[in-house]
Amino acid sequence: MSNAGSTAPVDEGEQYTVEIDEMGEEGDGIAEVEDFVILVPEADLGDRVTVEIDDVADDFATAEVVE
Repeated sequence: MSNAGSTAPVDEGEQYTVEIDEMGEEGDGIAEVEDFVILVPEADLGDRVTVEIDDVADDFATAEVVE
């Protein structure tokens, strides 16, 4: 599914290599792609991981680490 009509620089199903540079209140890792926030559960601060985008909202996306 794409993010048609959205200004997000990422699409569902795409993969990106990101660095976790912050941690969220719920313990999710936070990375950015073109200044767009990506929430990555089960990632730790400083991790450099490849993620697959699960869902795209207006101001953030969620992703899973690809093993």
